[in-house]
Amino acid sequence: DKYLLKTFLITFTTVFVILFFIFILQTVWLFIAELAGKDLDFVLVLKFLMFSMPRIIPLVLPLSILLASIMSFGNLAENYEFAAMKSSGISLQRSMRYLTVSILALSVLAFIFANNVIPYAEFKFINFRKNIAQVKPALAIAEGQFSDVGLYNIKVDKKSGENGNFLSGITIHKKATGGDGSKTVIKAVNGELISSEASSILQLVLNDGNYYEDITPKKYEDRQKLPFAKSSFKKYTINIDLSKLNQVDVDEKDVASTNTMLDVNELRYTIDSLNTSYKTEIVSYSENINLRTGIQRATPPLSTKASYKPRQIPNDILSKFSKEKQSEILKIASSNLVSTNYSIDATKVNLENKQKNINNHLLAFYDKFVIAYACIMMFFIGAPLGAIIRKGGLGLPIIFAVLIFISFHFINTFGKRMAQENGITPFLGAWMSSMILTPLAVLLTYRATNDIGLINMDVILSPFQKLFKKLFPPKKKA
Repeated sequence: DKYLLKTFLITFTTVFVILFFIFILQTVWLFIAELAGKDLDFVLVLKFLMFSMPRIIPLVLPLSILLASIMSFGNLAENYEFAAMKSSGISLQRSMRYLTVSILALSVLAFIFANNVIPYAEFKFINFRKNIAQVKPALAIAEGQFSDVGLYNIKVDKKSGENGNFLSGITIHKKATGGDGSKTVIKAVNGELISSEASSILQLVLNDGNYYEDITPKKYEDRQKLPFAKSSFKKYTINIDLSKLNQVDVDEKDVASTNTMLDVNELRYTIDSLNTSYKTEIVSYSENINLRTGIQRATPPLSTKASYKPRQIPNDILSKFSKEKQSEILKIASSNLVSTNYSIDATKVNLENKQKNINNHLLAFYDKFVIAYACIMMFFIGAPLGAIIRKGGLGLPIIFAVLIFISFHFINTFGKRMAQENGITPFLGAWMSSMILTPLAVLLTYRATNDIGLINMDVILSPFQKLFKKLFPPKKKA
């Protein structure tokens, strides 16, 4: 038992470190645009990578267990060590007993890690990226999306220049500060960021643009007219005070909430709240749209229920009105119909987005259990497979491990995407890959236990042999 455990752990540790390093390089490649050429010191880059490391574990851990199992048991079978064990009366299940206990313990640790460490790391990772952008203004503005910089939300189509300080296609939303809810939008063809280490003021110089600002009158009646001011400019300078932004502590915690940042208890509470809100909104909208159409449900009073007769509306009710009145009624009805359709479509999209949010939280909830089960399942696929193929090293085991893991990852991704779009339930989407590969683990364990090869050619060829004998029976000797 000690020998098998030692052999497996040494192989597992080696494989895990190699795969972890490969996936870290992939993370660096994904975020290289945010790290390269931004004058970030080594400590900030190291923290950035440390906070991104835990999210890699759910990918690396099952693959490491699978590959280590195939390699370890393949080496034992290739060197006839399993044959020696079986001749001494030690079966495959007996040899796997303590390894199975170790894998169960590892799966429990994987669940604890997914439930506690990964949400905390995601929380720190997202806020750390935000704080870096505040400490380094060059990072604050990203292409193609609105970026929060002080009192402004800035979006640019393209950044250029050595430090990304030349901007084009600029749209700026200024946050309301007076509590009146007024909105200010600034659009410019291009601009330039000017900053200095000696100054805490970041200058944004805009060229060839327009300035729009909502005006909120004091009288409520005048607000219905939605007044606004518009002006154009050739050059406009915005000064952004970075004195407070530069005092940001990169270790400071900020309030943020996404499904990847929550543990099991928080997800359960959040899912319950989201479901309650979703159902309440459906009921509220159905009541509001009923009142909006002006159609009241004909419910008879309890005292006169037996003799109650619903009011009949004549089919030719429009004929009771003049031609001008009929035209006016039809225009109003058409306008109400269009408005109601728009309202229904907008509410439908809103409800679909809320349902997707609920599905994402459910997927995050199930994922914490899937990673624990995946560790056990991959061991019961890899260990029997290694004993069957009787090949160790880094050749054939890597091919089998990669094929199995790619299938697992593809099915898992496909199931999640289907669940996010409400095609299947989140439970089925999260567990689909495990449900499909579990029979493979059972089959391989059974075949390895009974010393049956990976493919029994006799079973495959037997029907063809029988058919051949029927078509061409052997000739009898005279």
